[in-house]
Amino acid sequence: MSMKEEASASPSLQGEVEDEYDSKESVLQRYFLQEWKLVKSLLDNIVSARRVSDLSAVHKIRSILDKYQEQGQLLEPYLEIIISPLMDIVRSRAVELGTASNEITEVIQPICIIIYSLVTVCGYKSIIRFFPHQVSDLELAVSLLEKCHATNSDTSLRQESTGAMETKCVVLLWLSILVLIPFDLSSVDTSMASSDYTGKDEPPPLVVRILEICKNYLSNAGPMRSIAGLLLSRLLTRPDMSKAFTSFIDWAHETLSSVEDSVIDHFRLLGVVEALAAIFKIGSTSVLLNVVPLLWSDASTLIKARTAARSSLLRKYIIKLTQRIGLTILPPRSATWHYVGRNKILGENISLNETRNFEQLNNPVDTNSCDTSQEMSCLEEEDLDVPDVLEDIIELLLSGLRDTDTVVRWSAAKGIGRVSSRLTYSLADEILSSVLELFSPSEGDGSWHGGCLALGELARRGLLLPISFPKVVPVIIKALHYDIRRGPHSVGSHVRDAAAYVCWAFGRAYNHRDMKNVLEQVSPHLLTVACYDREVNCRRAAAAAFQENVGRQGNFSHGIDIVNTADYFALSSRANSYLSVAVFIAQYDGYLRPFVDELLHNKICHWEKGLRELASTALSLLVKFEPEYFANVNLDKLVPCTLSSDLCMRHGATLATGEVVLALHKHSYALPTDKQKTVAGIVPAIEKARLYRGKGGEIMRSAVSRFIKCISIAKISLTEKIKRSLLDTLNENLKHPSSNIQNVAVEALKHYIPTYFVMMENKGVNDIMSRYLEQLSDPNVAARRGSALALGVLPLELLSRGWKSVITKLCRSCKIEDNPDDRDAEARVNAVRGLVSVCETLSEAGEASDFLSGEDGIALFPLIKNEVMGSLFIALEDYSTDNRGDIGSWVREAALDGLERCTYILCKRDSLNKEKPSSLQLEKGDNSGDDHFCSYFEASLANNLVGGVVKQAVEKMDKLRELAARILQRLLHNKTIFVPHIPHREILEHIVPNEAELQWGVPTFSYPRFVQLLKVGCYSKYVVSGLVISIGGLQESLRKASLSALLDYLQNKITEGHNDSKEPSLSMDILWILQKYRRCDRVIVPTLKLARKAVEEAKERTREMKQIKTKKILINILFMSFMLKPDTIFHLDLECVYLCAIFLESLTISFLLSQTIEILFSRKLLLNMEDDTPVFCVGVLDSLTVELRGTKDFSKLNAGIAILGYIASISDPISIRAFSHILTFLAHRYPKIRKYAAEQVYLVLLENENLISADKLNEATEIITENCWEGDVEEAKKRRLLLYKIANVETAATVNATKKESGKAVDQNQASDDENASYSSLVGSAGF
Repeated sequence: MSMKEEASASPSLQGEVEDEYDSKESVLQRYFLQEWKLVKSLLDNIVSARRVSDLSAVHKIRSILDKYQEQGQLLEPYLEIIISPLMDIVRSRAVELGTASNEITEVIQPICIIIYSLVTVCGYKSIIRFFPHQVSDLELAVSLLEKCHATNSDTSLRQESTGAMETKCVVLLWLSILVLIPFDLSSVDTSMASSDYTGKDEPPPLVVRILEICKNYLSNAGPMRSIAGLLLSRLLTRPDMSKAFTSFIDWAHETLSSVEDSVIDHFRLLGVVEALAAIFKIGSTSVLLNVVPLLWSDASTLIKARTAARSSLLRKYIIKLTQRIGLTILPPRSATWHYVGRNKILGENISLNETRNFEQLNNPVDTNSCDTSQEMSCLEEEDLDVPDVLEDIIELLLSGLRDTDTVVRWSAAKGIGRVSSRLTYSLADEILSSVLELFSPSEGDGSWHGGCLALGELARRGLLLPISFPKVVPVIIKALHYDIRRGPHSVGSHVRDAAAYVCWAFGRAYNHRDMKNVLEQVSPHLLTVACYDREVNCRRAAAAAFQENVGRQGNFSHGIDIVNTADYFALSSRANSYLSVAVFIAQYDGYLRPFVDELLHNKICHWEKGLRELASTALSLLVKFEPEYFANVNLDKLVPCTLSSDLCMRHGATLATGEVVLALHKHSYALPTDKQKTVAGIVPAIEKARLYRGKGGEIMRSAVSRFIKCISIAKISLTEKIKRSLLDTLNENLKHPSSNIQNVAVEALKHYIPTYFVMMENKGVNDIMSRYLEQLSDPNVAARRGSALALGVLPLELLSRGWKSVITKLCRSCKIEDNPDDRDAEARVNAVRGLVSVCETLSEAGEASDFLSGEDGIALFPLIKNEVMGSLFIALEDYSTDNRGDIGSWVREAALDGLERCTYILCKRDSLNKEKPSSLQLEKGDNSGDDHFCSYFEASLANNLVGGVVKQAVEKMDKLRELAARILQRLLHNKTIFVPHIPHREILEHIVPNEAELQWGVPTFSYPRFVQLLKVGCYSKYVVSGLVISIGGLQESLRKASLSALLDYLQNKITEGHNDSKEPSLSMDILWILQKYRRCDRVIVPTLKLARKAVEEAKERTREMKQIKTKKILINILFMSFMLKPDTIFHLDLECVYLCAIFLESLTISFLLSQTIEILFSRKLLLNMEDDTPVFCVGVLDSLTVELRGTKDFSKLNAGIAILGYIASISDPISIRAFSHILTFLAHRYPKIRKYAAEQVYLVLLENENLISADKLNEATEIITENCWEGDVEEAKKRRLLLYKIANVETAATVNATKKESGKAVDQNQASDDENASYSSLVGSAGF
């Protein structure tokens, strides 16, 4: 094979070879700016047309370039290709069209938008290199700038920019290049011939034009101000611009002297000072020295003005101008005292280190003598003639280090470094002493931050000599730990970050020989900050400084291992830094003690509670390295702190003491008796000092509970008195209203009782369980919550003495309390959790246990099957609400988890009984085969379990839906414990596959799957009862997803032509729901909302039907499927009922409506149903009479009135009763209901002509339309009586017809009152 064929066969290899030998620009062009082809095509179109024909191309290019804002260097290879042709268009079109033409701005503005986008991404210095710079372009650019300056932009918003601002910026940048031409500007100014220019006292006209425009732009708030300052600095520092320079300085002096408190004046000040700073940066010293006194006087006065105090940007520019004035008055010199010990190339540094190490082995070098000789050479330097004004300049820069804004302090720090580089060693050492004074304890955090920045600049520039390290290093170490408490927070993260910057500068600037002692002092503190700092930026900064020193100094043992562990990403998590990275580093010598000291002195007393808890855990993880040190030293430090007056200190010390004691126990270190006695007395001492009271009592209770848990696991010896005292403490914490305190106390009780009370046979042990059982009925809800959890963690030894009463009372506590004042959802949640935990504790006892082998063991599982599972099913129906929302969802969530765990208990027992019957069963002769095996987990129980879980999987809460689906998935696919007897297991496994990444919480995913269970008779009722809540709920997205899934399912049933009469119908399930949840607004209201929607749409479609017979059939379909009574079902074919239910839920699809009607007629199922219509309507009216009587729910009333109106529109005798029922609502107490009832009466009169005779119809219509039904209720009653007379309806008959049934319903409603009745009434009365 030839070389060409080989290259074509392996393109990846060819690409790698090209990358190795190609230039940097070629590689960048190949891999970066992935949209380059698109950008290139758009640019080619612009260049070929010599203008932008489509503005969308500009916006597209700008959006692509903006993505490279943080990595502008990736665009550098493309800059010339982009900028050169665009600037050529700007130049050539300006020549062709002329700068006076209005068309020129329209042409160049879109192009300048592209160029300016590159300026913002890459910086102006990279862009102006590719601007044209012919001498002839100068006058053209000035004229173009004047044209742009005269054009006002409509808006300054970038999204709506027309390009005016971008054009001005680009032309100003172009001029900043053109003014550098190496010719006298007067020689290229063609306007001099036609003007009166004499050339004596004024600059050329072209320069005057530039100056006037730039002065105007110095008052601008946009980017033109900075670019105008840049242009002025390059123009006025030319040798031939002395007159213009003097004129500008005079104008600047006048501006700085006459400060006015206005916005324009403020921006003018910013522009002038910034321009002066730019001029002093590149100007000639001989020229600038003449104006130094004048400008220094203005700057020193302005910095003290109120205007500067309000503007950090102005102070920054003044500091910048001040330092450049100082550099101007100092002669440029390279002092011999500067430190020179760094290498630019890392490889060179490594080779030199190896050479020096070899030389030092043969000829050891005395570092002290080197430092002494260097110091002597510094003292022998010649004196420098320092101007008097320099002292004031340095004082101003030092004061800038104390500024409140970081940008000012940073500029001042750089000024200190630059000025110090021009001074002698003695003067620079005085500046260093002044900087070190900023680290006084009396100074604020701003001074510490500014001092660190200044030290970093001095070190980076080699101005901080090694002989100054003894003074500087202790200060830096203090700054690394700077953290000042201020109220509920602390300040100092910026100081610690700057201190890490100083350490980073040390690593880059100094030789490893000079840094050896410094690194030994600094490295433990750097790693301490890297592991234990609260702020992630400080942790990363300290790690970066350590990494820099490891790479450049090489004096760290295990430095590479530490750098690899404490990397950028590992330190992003505070918990990972504390519990993983720090533990890894602590194994190396020299780091453990600093870490421990940091945790003891700074972190366990931190103001943040979470950080104190994390620090105590981190401290316990370090015990394994030196257990004896922790036991003998650290415990002695921690114990007294548990009684500190500072809340943070005593909380952290209590937690840390417990964690250290537990860690010592885990590492098999036995505490001496005297220390155990000291530890045991901590909690009684805290209680004696009454530290639970007042502020911080809650967190101290939590810490004490955690402490008791730790000493229980560690088996610290306690006296009988202390045992009782600690038990009382835990019992008090169990009664606390805070759930967090209760949970921690329960965790402590779980370990405390088995350790100290199980082996004791006395009355006190027996009283523990009886006390918790009594508290289950305590009026204090907090006591009920805690006692339920406490019973759940009791050991088997205690539960076996009275387990039946425990389970029975917990089952009772899972139910909603009869007294509304005693109801508490959290207590029921804890009762469910405690009940399941008790069952697991009793069932998990070993086979050798006397409990399971006796009669109690045999009686336990039937009790779990009947009582426990029954209570959990009841808890699964807890839909209590209060002002927090659906608080019953907490109970349902706990019940779902409990049902799963109890199912595993029963199934596991069944499998054991199959393998090995119990001894008691054998004694009773129950040794029958598996065919007669009595299972605890039966098919009926499995049906109820899956049905309850499925119902929660289709209800309205995302969290519960996902939890229920996950539980069902585990029940179906559990490989450890098989769950038998699940009906239609294959269908369920198909709907709920064993896949981990399924998004069950997403409605559009879960509903289409679970709605398939409607075809399974044993689950359909559960699915429908959940779907009704979702479809009739308030959440629009959930309603759409659930309704869409149901309609799709029903549509598929019709199109597939199912005709299985054995399959239970949807209407039967709806009837079951209506009967089960009668007078339960939680279910009835969403159902009526759905019915009302269907009724309204059916009425709209009925109006379009011209044939009365078709209308009657639709009415029969609607109410047969929705309100059919059980005693009338046997008269009809089940297929007919099923198809009617399909029609009800499918009214919103027009083609499905016609398809359903066609099916009904073709099968002749409804041709003989006209006689049954009154029966259906009577049932509907009876149901509505019960539901609407006395209700305050507006939604329920509106839906019921709409259904009554639909019945009244039927041309049938039953319509008279429905019509009379609607008339009763004309005098309702709510005006909105009266008005809505009047609207329904009006529609009924239009649709049903049989209710009122034709001669009285107009009169009835006038009564309805002319009366204000939202007005006086007495007037409404009078109008209603007139309608009664016109319609020949007897009022008494109407009332009596409904009174009997309504009274029964009201009694039922009162009997079934629940805890959220008052809240529902409140919402209902508000009109929602």
